[in-house]
Amino acid sequence: METMTNAPVFPAPVVVWSQPEEVRAGKPLLVFLHGYGANEHDLLSLADMLPAEFAVASVRAPIAMGAGFTWFPLTGSLDYSLDAVRNAAVHVQDWLDTVKADHPSVTLLGFSMGMAMATTLLRYRPTDYAAVVGLSGFVVDAGGDPDFHDDKLDGTVPFFWGRDQQDPVITPDKVEYSMGWLRNHVKLTKVLYTGMWHGINQQEIGHVSEFLTHEVLNP
Repeated sequence: METMTNAPVFPAPVVVWSQPEEVRAGKPLLVFLHGYGANEHDLLSLADMLPAEFAVASVRAPIAMGAGFTWFPLTGSLDYSLDAVRNAAVHVQDWLDTVKADHPSVTLLGFSMGMAMATTLLRYRPTDYAAVVGLSGFVVDAGGDPDFHDDKLDGTVPFFWGRDQQDPVITPDKVEYSMGWLRNHVKLTKVLYTGMWHGINQQEIGHVSEFLTHEVLNP
């Protein structure tokens, strides 16, 4: 996957870490990818509720959107394109390539549109990630685009997908596509929550913590 001709050239992403540099080297890396209109601080408080063995980095999306940021235009908008999704993924991957050597593994955690980014990164580099967590999100329909290496995902990458069936934001067509894709390409753990809507709750974070412990720290 490469940036497209005439694609925007984003500066290096803004990243906030859960720990100072001197203590995070050598720890498994957990990368947070926030949702539409949020920023790199939106998910950071979750780090304290997840296993302390991880070094957590939260990445800001590259496109300003209101008071926050977005990875790409909303899929129903005229500005949306698969190129925009690709360019955002390259933006994150280029940064990851500068830090991943300091960590024994890399796991992605994305909320809402951040799940779309996490799965796009997995499809770009299918062997790079120990596991992926998707919270109240979706998978981008890439329409067989060759930059998305779905054929190389053989169902072995552990994937946690948590959502509420009453989520008012992620539309049924996105849920249907995501379900089919996840069942065909990853080792899926799917959990449904009630009363969470388009959000994250304490029970879900407990399940994510257990998932990370069993699938990444003690596989």
